[in-house]
Amino acid sequence: MTESATQDASQLLAALRFGGDGLIPAVAQQHDSGEVLMLAWMNRDAVAETLTTGRVCYWSRSRQRLWRKGESSGHVQQLVEMRIDCDGDALLVLVDQSGVACHTGTRSCFFRAVRNGVPVEIQKPSGVAAPGETR
Repeated sequence: MTESATQDASQLLAALRFGGDGLIPAVAQQHDSGEVLMLAWMNRDAVAETLTTGRVCYWSRSRQRLWRKGESSGHVQQLVEMRIDCDGDALLVLVDQSGVACHTGTRSCFFRAVRNGVPVEIQKPSGVAAPGETR
């Protein structure tokens, strides 16, 4: 990373308000369709790596380590743009998603809608599960 890029990343990290656990929520959205794909968490290292490599990296709360989206499934997310909300305590990550985003095999983790007070599946798995990509 160049000195300028390091300085820019430092300025961004200073603008973010991480929670007491060191995490910030990150909503992943397909950049061209607007489809909301998933919600995950990032720590400082995940944000810095995402900006440096262009490949989206999260913090896995279940594994307690960095999780590079697609590392086991091949269903990677390439960063198109990162946005910060008004309070600096949430991120919107615009991505180019390769394959499915959800470990259940659906394109989006938001595959159920509440209709008449009942959760209804509105998207079926593609048959291509994303093994090992639990949060």
